[in-house]
Amino acid sequence: MSSKFSESVRHFSARMSRRLAMAGVLGAAALAAAGTARAQTQQITFLLPAPANMIAFAPLMLADKQGYYAKEGLSVRFITVQGGAEVGKQLAAGNGDLGDGLGDTPIILRQNGIPIKGVALLGGRTLHQLVTRADANIKTPADLKGKTITVLAYQDTSFYATLAVLASAGLSRNDVHIQAAGPAGVWQQVAAGKAQALVGVPEWGFDVQNAGTKVVMTSTDKYFPGMAQAILASDKTIAERPAMVGKFVHATLTALAEIMKDPAAAAKAYVAAVPSYKGHEAEVQKVLTYYATDVYPGQKTLGAFDPARVEKLQDFYVKEKVVSKKTDVKDLFTNQFVK
Repeated sequence: MSSKFSESVRHFSARMSRRLAMAGVLGAAALAAAGTARAQTQQITFLLPAPANMIAFAPLMLADKQGYYAKEGLSVRFITVQGGAEVGKQLAAGNGDLGDGLGDTPIILRQNGIPIKGVALLGGRTLHQLVTRADANIKTPADLKGKTITVLAYQDTSFYATLAVLASAGLSRNDVHIQAAGPAGVWQQVAAGKAQALVGVPEWGFDVQNAGTKVVMTSTDKYFPGMAQAILASDKTIAERPAMVGKFVHATLTALAEIMKDPAAAAKAYVAAVPSYKGHEAEVQKVLTYYATDVYPGQKTLGAFDPARVEKLQDFYVKEKVVSKKTDVKDLFTNQFVK
């Protein structure tokens, strides 16, 4: 072997050693960065009161699929329980980090010592609609007497909203037949004529229509000052993990603002995020447009609770004996995470 060739081999070996060493450093750095990223990604459990594919949860699903939670360093696991009141109870018990209910939910739960607050309100109007069959000739809540009304569950805030609608006409639960029918039966029973009305989210009214039954859909805020969906958290979570709560709220409100701005574009993104709606883009757009025009507007600051409205609603619930006693309004919500 010539000395010149041997020298070339030594130079080549030296260069390769340096490259391998550098690759090892870079690889270790990449692994360390990946490990840090995993460590910085916070895993949280979010409780839903109904199946995740309900269009009512579009702000949450879009925030997840569009990467807004990930951008905030959050990885969200969605778990369904039976109704908004149950969401609050489970959060208070430490069985979830955040959850979805109505802005009304803390009013109902805190009187029983369940320490839950709303941390963001997803709209300035009321989520729940009174949906009645057109052929049932129900013009006012007073006409519900003797009728069958479906709700999602007795543990859901729609049940309490139904009591409030009845109370506005001087009626009670004993004057009607209220059936907890689940997320499918709640509208299917109305479509089939087994019930004359339902109280629930807007899409259930559209489901009844799509089944061939004409309906009249009225926001329940015509009868009492109810509220939209809210992100809920326990007092403990708010005190111990405020940064996490703030990040989740910010990401969700980003998606909410996009739906309000362009429901058509949001519908396309939603169908991509929830493929079970593929082929039903027009229906999704119709529902999201209803949310954008009839549920979400009306807040001076997007996501913020109006103390006067909360107090007015609580007074109504107490007066009509939907709840037994008042809670200090400041214990029902916080706007500290809404910017």
